[in-house]
Amino acid sequence: MHPPIPQLTPAEAADRTEAVLLDVREAAELTDGQIAGSTHIPLGQLSARVVELDRGRPVVTVCRSGGRSAQAAQFLAAQGYDVANLDGGMTRWISEGRPTA
Repeated sequence: MHPPIPQLTPAEAADRTEAVLLDVREAAELTDGQIAGSTHIPLGQLSARVVELDRGRPVVTVCRSGGRSAQAAQFLAAQGYDVANLDGGMTRWISEGRPTA
């Protein structure tokens, strides 16, 4: 059994400048805005594309509301990544006035 995945607030996620922000939403959802500098790999492609992520950097998973990113975080934790989830996803990020690209 893996330990629970840390849930970060938008402010905490923004402070994790060493982390890869992994956006697991579908491409069509990116029109709602995405976090500048984030990496986009849709959840359905993650198992095939996980090799694109740098194992040496922590990962913060992001989706619209936090559900799919929590699934992605569980998967990455099982692969040995240092991972956290953005609590509330992009909905919360935007509602707190955080910048998007």
